Amino acid sequence: MEKEVVFTERAPAPIGPYSQGVIAEGKFLFVSGQIPIDPETGELVNGPIEAQAERAIRNLLAVVEAAGGSARNIVKVTVYLRDMKGYARFNEVYERYFSTSRPARAVVEVSNLPKGVDVEIEAVAVL
Repeated sequence: MEKEVVFTERAPAPIGPYSQGVIAEGKFLFVSGQIPIDPETGELVNGPIEAQAERAIRNLLAVVEAAGGSARNIVKVTVYLRDMKGYARFNEVYERYFSTSRPARAVVEVSNLPKGVDVEIEAVAVL
């Protein structure tokens, strides 16, 4: 299997033994879960779910763009929320980025996420 690691300084460096993204067979991009870390400062974006969602989505798109794609290439998104009560507010931010190109999606409530954030987003894209 052909595999290529994707890395960009426009998204946070991995905080563990994984890649920001991996391209398989030259066209399938798997983007690791992105949390709301500002890649310029390395600091967490705290605050309401909207601010965290904004940063996590921007990080996700930075990896997709580094692989040569855009939001239109994303075919599947998985969203992990610590509290489903923030679902509608998360969707308001999400729709700004995916209003014309809506990938398949799952949203899952989880008990905890890395660094105690409220949202993590991963994706699959076809380049």
